[in-house]
Amino acid sequence: MSSLTPRLEIQNITRVFGGRTVVDDVSLKVMPGQVTCLLGPSGCGKSTTLRVIAGVDMQDSGNIFIDGNLVCDTVFRVPPERRSVGLMFQDFALFPHLSVAENVAFGLSGSRAEKRRRVEQLLERVDLLGHIDDYPHQLSGGEQQRVALVRALAPRPKIMLMDEPFSGLDNRLRDEIRDDTLSVLKEEGAAVLLVTHEPDEAMRMADEIALMRHGKIVQQGAPYNIYNAPVDRAAAAFFSDINVIRGKVKNLLTETAFGQFLTPAMPDGSEVDIIIRPQHIRIDFDRNGRGPNPTPETGVAARAVVERARFMGSESLVEFRMDYDGTMLKVTVPAVFLPRPGTAMWLMIRRDRCFVFPAPGHERAA
Repeated sequence: MSSLTPRLEIQNITRVFGGRTVVDDVSLKVMPGQVTCLLGPSGCGKSTTLRVIAGVDMQDSGNIFIDGNLVCDTVFRVPPERRSVGLMFQDFALFPHLSVAENVAFGLSGSRAEKRRRVEQLLERVDLLGHIDDYPHQLSGGEQQRVALVRALAPRPKIMLMDEPFSGLDNRLRDEIRDDTLSVLKEEGAAVLLVTHEPDEAMRMADEIALMRHGKIVQQGAPYNIYNAPVDRAAAAFFSDINVIRGKVKNLLTETAFGQFLTPAMPDGSEVDIIIRPQHIRIDFDRNGRGPNPTPETGVAARAVVERARFMGSESLVEFRMDYDGTMLKVTVPAVFLPRPGTAMWLMIRRDRCFVFPAPGHERAA
């Protein structure tokens, strides 16, 4: 196998249930040792895609390859147990009547001594060797999750499929368990396809994110690129809170409270949404009705009045009503910043952090 051959490749997968297309022409590649996240809201087709790859569901069209070899099209089909695919789901699915060692060894072949060595190696890696003879009910949720992980990895699968595996964990444990899981997965070198609806989880774990919506992959790339170059307004909003500044195009320019924006791709008369995240808005104090001077980086400052301010733990969230048109903008500030409601202040936006998209209903005009 060439080093450039994907460990997993799916081509134009479609799955239809009751006349509804749940997975719509989905294609992606995952290389050995790579973690790819299928990210999207509930019902967008993520889990169905995983089930098709695992072989527990059958696509209506498209092909699946492992190490360049066809394992499934609409006629030929390698059974699930022969695909060298590990599965891990949110309910862990441990056998309650088997010990930790027996659970981990369940899918292994070889002599008793060989299986025992593999079990001990994996349990030591996740710091559970001391629980080798315990039963699942004697373990915490985080410990059960780690047992489920090493059980799936024990047969050394080429591909690891994970469907919302951390959703049942306490929030305080989740980050630690994710990091431990990622470390073990990287050591084993399996290609990983992780399904999640949580952007933070995808950003934390993935080498690549495939953002799904209505059965389609709408954007795919490294977490940094997906976050900083969203394909549309919905993609930007999926990863964080956003502010929307709407304006109308005239002579290739859009007038806003923060000055003019160049919008050359939009026809005159069409409406555009200028998207800015709360952390990319700067605040300055009012100086007898005057604000800071314009700069190339932030453009024109706009006056606004504080509506509400709340401390959120690591940052403060301040909501402003704009003098310009009465719209609301949210701003986040590190640490404690709690100006009183009614306080006049000036806002500036990082122009290099703005995204410009056609307003809903104006996509075709653009």
